[in-house]
Amino acid sequence: MNNAMLGRRIREERRKQDLTQEKLAEDVNVSSPYIGQIERGERSISLETLVNVSNRLGVTIDYLLSDSLDNQNEYLRQLWVKLVKNRTEKEQAMIISVVKAIVNGLE
Repeated sequence: MNNAMLGRRIREERRKQDLTQEKLAEDVNVSSPYIGQIERGERSISLETLVNVSNRLGVTIDYLLSDSLDNQNEYLRQLWVKLVKNRTEKEQAMIISVVKAIVNGLE
């Protein structure tokens, strides 16, 4: 996860609502320096704090994270490798055939 991108999105949403770091920190029960560090990408945010921030800002967590996920293609590649790992060539060919059929059905 890219902390700088997540922090930037949190800062943008906070500013859109004319909230200070101090007010956001107070509302989510953390310190204002911690909010500042999150917004600058210097600290990771805990899941609990991320939920509280998204609730306070009235946005979804996936919206806050949308710019911060790194290497989505790498994740998909690794997922594919896990799915076909330790499969015979025949099984791999069957998996590919099924995926091709699904993709063709989407077109």
